[in-house]
This record gives sequence, C-alpha cells and structure tokens, in this order.
Amino acid sequence: MRASWAENELKPELWHTLLKLSELGALNARIKVSTIELAGEVGVSQQTASRYMIELERGDYIEKQSSFQGSQIRITDKGKRELERVYLKLKSLVEETPRIITLEGSVVTGLGEGAYYMSRKGYQEQFMEKLGFDPFPGTLNLKLHPSKVGARKELETYSAIVINGFKSGKRTFGKVKCFPAVINDVVEGAVALINRTHYDDSVIELIAPLHLRSSLGLKEGSNVQVKIKLRH
Repeated sequence: MRASWAENELKPELWHTLLKLSELGALNARIKVSTIELAGEVGVSQQTASRYMIELERGDYIEKQSSFQGSQIRITDKGKRELERVYLKLKSLVEETPRIITLEGSVVTGLGEGAYYMSRKGYQEQFMEKLGFDPFPGTLNLKLHPSKVGARKELETYSAIVINGFKSGKRTFGKVKCFPAVINDVVEGAVALINRTHYDDSVIELIAPLHLRSSLGLKEGSNVQVKIKLRH
C-alpha cells in the first residue's frame, strides 16, 4: 500500500525528470546530457538532478552508458511504461469518462492460480461484502484481441472496487482490483486484476458466482465479450 502514491509508481519529482529526459530525446535514442543541463530543465540544483538520475537508473527507468565522450542516457522499456501509465491516467481525467468499456477476447486455459486465490477466506469475505456475490472458485481467462489491449491498460486508470491484501501464516496475498462487468450480455460478474499474477496485459481474469465455461457453453478459443461498468 502507499501513503501519497501507489506502490511501484514513481515519485512526482522522478516522473518529472523522466518526462524531461523524454523531451530531450531519450525516449527513442541514447542522448548525451549533463547533470547541469538536466538541472536547468527540471528546475533543481545539479546535486539534486544527479540524485534523481541515480534513483532512476537504480529503478531501471533509464539506462546509462559511459564512454570517453561522457555518459549517454536512454529511457528503458520500464521507463516507457511509466510514461504511458501517467499519460493514460491524465487522459482519463481530462476526457469524458465512458460509462462502459467493452473488452473482447478468446478463452484460454489458465495456470490454475484463479481457483487457489478465489478460495482464500481473506478474499471470499471481501468479495461478498464489496461485489455482492461469492465467486465460483476459479477464474475464466481471456486472451484479449490485439485491438483491445490498449483498453485493458486504460482500465487501470479508473476507480476500482479494491479487495485488500492480507496475510495468512507466512504468506502475503496482494490486493485485487475489481470492475463489475456483464459477460456475453448474460452473466453479472467482474474483471479481477490480481496484483500478483503471471499474466501480461493481454490476458484478463473474470470472476462470477457460477462456472462461466459450463454456464455459457464456452470452450477453448470461444469468443467472449465483457462490458465493464465504470464507477463515477
């Protein structure tokens, strides 16, 4: 959890520094930039600019390559994802929020993680309280169509129903962000964005009070439409 910003998100001053580096050209190429120049761009002392650069490099947001000509900086893939995250957040705040986001994908067999997580008592009690239903012990996994992956990333910027993490014995279970949804215009359920998962942004996990595969007659590769009701 966090105090002022979310876990794994950059502090504002570091994000501002990353933005300035992208404006200087480090987003798509290696650039030569001194701490004096960066300090002027960011509006801080040279010492502070140097500290920001060290923190960004340690966090793998930038990559520094030293040579006899001096240091060259490039923003890493992780840094690009952080810039994209903030862009999508700002986009959701500035633009009119749609009432519904529609995702589509094909059913794929999961790794069995869903059944394990859904059966944890610490989650079950919160699901009933916050979502109004007791999920079937398992998730339906959808491989999103390529055109819908961007919408999945954008979904992260909207308000969610948060199922808090907890400890059970020596194990810690992370939070789950849920978005109420209608699956194939028939079943009321939710999209569950699990904090700790082996899936990338192209896969979403659905939960519902019933077994979705049998209830909707789904099999491997079946197309599924999910309409997500956004909170205002």
